[in-house]
Amino acid sequence: QVQLVESGGGLVQAGGSLRLFCAASGSVASFGNQGWYRQAPGKQRELVARITIGGSTNYADPVKGRFTISRDNAKNTVYLQMNSLKPEDTAVYYCNAGVYIIDYGFSDYWGKGTLVTVSS
Repeated sequence: QVQLVESGGGLVQAGGSLRLFCAASGSVASFGNQGWYRQAPGKQRELVARITIGGSTNYADPVKGRFTISRDNAKNTVYLQMNSLKPEDTAVYYCNAGVYIIDYGFSDYWGKGTLVTVSS
């Protein structure tokens, strides 16, 4: 089995920065697309940023120019660098990845989330 564990969330003032980490453990042979989602209170979960197998990235309009997704394949880790944070970025941030496990194929995995709170 595979586990995705997020970390790096916390409380930050508006205009500040945070870096989120998503570390994968278990029988990971390779990754498919990987992404970060967020869910604010009373709202649906939404895509924040995605990085494809080929390394292409795309971002939700509200975070373009402020957030950067990257990965370290050797460490099985995906990052989300968040700059110029705004109160509306407050949410639980979730890591998502397609993971290939030998003899099992591809499956979709989610982490349990890390809370980001941006104060005004």
